[in-house]
Amino acid sequence: MLILLAYILTGIVAGITAGLLGLGGGAIIVPILYAIFQSQELALSSTMQLAVGTSLATIVFTAISSGLSHHRLGNVQMKTALYLAPGIVIGALLGAAIADIVSTDVLKRAFGIFEILVAIQIGLGFKPAAQRTLPNPKGLAASGGVIGTISSLMGIGGGSITVPFLLWCNVSMREAVGTSAACGLPIAIAGVLGFIIAGLNNTGLPEWSVGYVYLPAMICIISTSVFFAPMGAKLAHRLPIQTLKRIFAIVLVLVGLKMIF
Repeated sequence: MLILLAYILTGIVAGITAGLLGLGGGAIIVPILYAIFQSQELALSSTMQLAVGTSLATIVFTAISSGLSHHRLGNVQMKTALYLAPGIVIGALLGAAIADIVSTDVLKRAFGIFEILVAIQIGLGFKPAAQRTLPNPKGLAASGGVIGTISSLMGIGGGSITVPFLLWCNVSMREAVGTSAACGLPIAIAGVLGFIIAGLNNTGLPEWSVGYVYLPAMICIISTSVFFAPMGAKLAHRLPIQTLKRIFAIVLVLVGLKMIF
């Protein structure tokens, strides 16, 4: 019962953070799930893979809601998203395959480094200056491949990679965020399918797992994160966001260092 409560609280924290700071849930969900799974001694040789796969499964549902909202507001460059999508799908499947091959310790340390990089981006408010225009369709597909691979490996929706890339390509912030939100769905769907397939032959996974997706955690997190994300968005208008971002960046650095060492 306490474990289920921990999953529910994870969803609340992830939802509020997503709404409040505009971050995908993966940066929060993966390290918390890793810690919970470790305490339960679930799939000790594949704990990180189970955390990443489960995180991607929860992101599928939040990505649908976020992508549709931005589409209704006219914030999505559909042509750009469609050109990125094939590379994203292939990259996300590749990311799942790589995650299945590497050890959970290597994946954990890679995630720790990624968390620190995201913390620097958030804490410093890094927004790359526009240096070029969007590449041609082949270039966008290749870029999508890189975005999809990293996002799937890290169990995230890809916003911390896609948004800076689009800003660098002279896309406005509003459309960069909207297009990134739309791209989060193919990342999550392809990634979670890859993690399910990759984990099917792993006999060390716990009961109620489908590949590297642990269903009890997924259901509990979704049940709360979807409802608490709008609350976070409302709080964003009342709280000092820059201060909160800096505090959150410090937390991410500490989490990152913990995952590395």
